[in-house]
Amino acid sequence: MNAKSAISKEIFAPHDERMLGAVQVKRRTKKKIPFLATGGQGEYLTYICLSVTWFFICSVTNKKPAQASITKVKQFEGSTSFVRRTQWMLEQLRQVNGIDPNRDSPEFDLLFENAFDQWVANTASEKCTFFQVLHNTCQRYLTDKKPEFINCQSKIMGGNSILHSAADSVTSAVQKASQALNERGERLGRAEEKTEELKNSAQQFAETAHKVRFWQDN
Repeated sequence: MNAKSAISKEIFAPHDERMLGAVQVKRRTKKKIPFLATGGQGEYLTYICLSVTWFFICSVTNKKPAQASITKVKQFEGSTSFVRRTQWMLEQLRQVNGIDPNRDSPEFDLLFENAFDQWVANTASEKCTFFQVLHNTCQRYLTDKKPEFINCQSKIMGGNSILHSAADSVTSAVQKASQALNERGERLGRAEEKTEELKNSAQQFAETAHKVRFWQDN
């Protein structure tokens, strides 16, 4: 099981949350610490995770409004488990900065109501995938006060995004399946027509043979 699958199972699933995406990151600039911390837990890996929680209103309407959030998850050196750290509601996200709209770059900034972090993703591709999921989630779950996406490549905002590609792939598969069924239907139709023709021919032959036999007997 890879790290992201483990995070989803260990951190989010027990709380009825569904993890939509995650990106492994490091800080671009070191966080200022006013004093030398002692007794720390050593080195760690950091993941920025996007998740959604469903809430049932009542058994009559069975409506399920969703609440999306962004969570910082850490894995400390020497440990196989993950620890949930800071969490923000998606409504608190104010700006997503892709840093450079002209090239694949792993750097990005996230601006919240009460926090600002500068990150470097593990890879530019991982950042791009996370941004695509994040943008799609904002469009789907936020009705107003949607965050501003700046300095982002066009494929993140739509067009060539993996989400659109996936949708196109599904549509293409459905069309191919429909075409195959139609072709099969046509073949079955032709087979049924051929069977009916053979049936009629056999019936005519039987009737003719019966008449010939009748004439011979008389």
